[in-house]
Amino acid sequence: MRKKCTTAGFLSFFVFGTALFPAVAGDSLYGKITAVKSAQVVVLDYRTGHYNIRLVGIDVPEGPIARQAKQFVTKLLLGKHARMRLEQRAKNGDMIARLFTDDPVLGIKDVGVELVRNGLARRQGKYDYKYGELAAAESEAQKAARGLWATAQPQ
Repeated sequence: MRKKCTTAGFLSFFVFGTALFPAVAGDSLYGKITAVKSAQVVVLDYRTGHYNIRLVGIDVPEGPIARQAKQFVTKLLLGKHARMRLEQRAKNGDMIARLFTDDPVLGIKDVGVELVRNGLARRQGKYDYKYGELAAAESEAQKAARGLWATAQPQ
């Protein structure tokens, strides 16, 4: 009987602890996007709270491209479900993470890669995903002269 109580107590502590501290590097969290603050920062509501999620590995320049990028992210995510994969936490409390759509029509897409592929962001030079997805997406955008790499695009 005592062993069952100890096990139940440990399990309760574990469940309660994960509710208090739901995201540790490498963890995944699922929720609904309730706000788009910029092309790089969205708000993920996970029922018991919410986090500001900053997309990892990309840089969106200011100006017209930033507005286009925010519209792109808003259309792709606002009011929809998404999954974040935490990379690290910023000093201000933001979660720096990869963010994936959960759209049954479009399929699962990495939002950062899609921004770079559409020429609406650059990959950060010191950062690329395990299989070079950001570098491949940036190369594709440059070859197709999309967004930042369009010949007539004002910087």
